[in-house]
Amino acid sequence: MYNVVVIGGGIVGLASALKIKEANPRYRVAVVEKEKAISRHQTGHNSGVIHSGLYYKPGSAKARNCVDGYNQLIKFCNEEGVNYELCGKIVVATSPEEVPYLHQLTERGIQNGLTGMKKLSAGELKEYEPHVNGVEGLFVPQTGIIDYKEVAAKYAEKFHHFGGEIYTDTEVRGFVEKSPLVEVKTNKQTLVTRLVVNCTGLHSDTITKMTGIKPDYRIIPFRGEYYKLKPEKEYLVKNLIYPVPDPNFPFLGVHFTRMIGGGIEAGPNAVLAFRREGYSKTDIHLGELFGSLTYKGFRTVAKKYWRTGLGEMHRSFSKKAFATALQKLLPEIQKEDLVKGGAGVRAQACDKNGGLIDDFLIFEKGPFINVGNAPSPAATSSLSIGQHVAGLAVQKLGK
Repeated sequence: MYNVVVIGGGIVGLASALKIKEANPRYRVAVVEKEKAISRHQTGHNSGVIHSGLYYKPGSAKARNCVDGYNQLIKFCNEEGVNYELCGKIVVATSPEEVPYLHQLTERGIQNGLTGMKKLSAGELKEYEPHVNGVEGLFVPQTGIIDYKEVAAKYAEKFHHFGGEIYTDTEVRGFVEKSPLVEVKTNKQTLVTRLVVNCTGLHSDTITKMTGIKPDYRIIPFRGEYYKLKPEKEYLVKNLIYPVPDPNFPFLGVHFTRMIGGGIEAGPNAVLAFRREGYSKTDIHLGELFGSLTYKGFRTVAKKYWRTGLGEMHRSFSKKAFATALQKLLPEIQKEDLVKGGAGVRAQACDKNGGLIDDFLIFEKGPFINVGNAPSPAATSSLSIGQHVAGLAVQKLGK
């Protein structure tokens, strides 16, 4: 019998399991993962950026957890020998119309506790990124690069060291409550526990329904597709170059990222994925697609952002259009400089009224804790989210 069963072997699930074990080493804790290995989905398709906390509304769960998670992550990596680099990034206003939004971002960063940020003139931008195009910019020194698969593997290693258990290739099929216990039914066995923690990312709403809670949101999968710069063109980017994001859309826009393992990624776009784990255009699950298209909230989103959506879809099918979007930041980029990169799928929670839920969403009922919405910067924030989940677990179980 377990004290806690955590469902989901991504970075948030592993961080939560580790923090629970650290909170009380006597707890018996297991992680259940449906894939044959951990970190196969959002964690394993991550762009590898350590986020600073610049973008998030002051006082929000994202802002608090990102800043705290950032500090915990850096400390963890230093102690455990995980490779990372704090190279900083620039956020670029490419037109005078974007400058007020850049100033708002700067103010948010200050309110979220960021120090050392530097306002950049058009000339100063060239000192950081000689090939960039912009009228004004902001340098954020805290931003860095990392491999989150390596981080998650280290979480799992420490969790094992503390006596935690990880079941892979084990898919949860349902729950049976027999107070004060819960039977977790899987494709292989039944696990008995006092508490269940749902950290299933792209399937968080599905698992939440299994716990007997009807969520007032649905996970809509958005695929983000990347190109890579050809090696002979990597000189165009020194570190990380971001645009000023659209304040009405929860995505950061196409940008350039130097990877910790080498190479430069360019992207992503944001298009509706035709299945929750749909990493290519041909990945289709008719039931999941039907669920997205018929959900009232998504139809409202589609009606509101149809022009933006068409533009994103056009860039998905047209390399030339993708290159044109990148040229706002780097005018020298040509479509011939790009080679196909990877893709990830963002689990975006959407409420029934068409609101794209931007903040982290964690709620509990009875013997269940559900991490309902944990999009970017969840990887950066993972230890802070895990600490919060561990606190809830201790409240329920006692020391």
